[in-house]
Amino acid sequence: MGETQGGHTETARGVTGRRALLIGGAAAAVGTAALARGELARLWWRLPGVEKPRVAGAVDFRGAQWVSASPANYRRADRPDDYGIDMVVIHVTQGGFRSAVKVFQDPAHGAAAHYVVRKDGHITQMIRELDVAFHAGNREYNERSVGIEHEGFVDEASSFTDAMYAASARLTAGICRHYGIPVDRKHVIGHVEVPGTDHTDPGRYWDWDRYMALVRRAHRTGV
Repeated sequence: MGETQGGHTETARGVTGRRALLIGGAAAAVGTAALARGELARLWWRLPGVEKPRVAGAVDFRGAQWVSASPANYRRADRPDDYGIDMVVIHVTQGGFRSAVKVFQDPAHGAAAHYVVRKDGHITQMIRELDVAFHAGNREYNERSVGIEHEGFVDEASSFTDAMYAASARLTAGICRHYGIPVDRKHVIGHVEVPGTDHTDPGRYWDWDRYMALVRRAHRTGV
């Protein structure tokens, strides 16, 4: 799940350029007519080195429990403004829920996902969606995606319970709705589909047809 660090200076320059353009445009507007106070309030955090406000223990998905991953296992960011989010990556932990949470809290592990879904449908958030989690093993995919781990094993069909499918589908639907991500298999993918990865999850027992039907239903109804 670790992130490859090299080869992305063009991406960094693109982000800087976009911020500079935005800030420059705001400055020009100020030179001709004062910007509304509310507009300035929305723009201030886009300045280089300024981050969006964060509330300790707050979650992005209602009903999730916050347990922080080690800062060594993700990179602070201001998504989707510095990196657009257009993908959800589905993982399987290859272990129990508690062990997954514990390893994501270990700075030596070098990887973690944004969410972990337990067999009973309980959802734990460990990294804010603002931030880049080291979950996909591909820097570009890390920057553009939200990673969801699921308790269990790829070779055990019993790992994937009704409660897990339902809870995960609501989570994925909420992420897709929030960022305008199409609900299809080009944008909701398995870890195995990430270029350059050697992982096989979620594996042959993950029922993609069932899962995507649940995601589409939750996306449509908002439930």
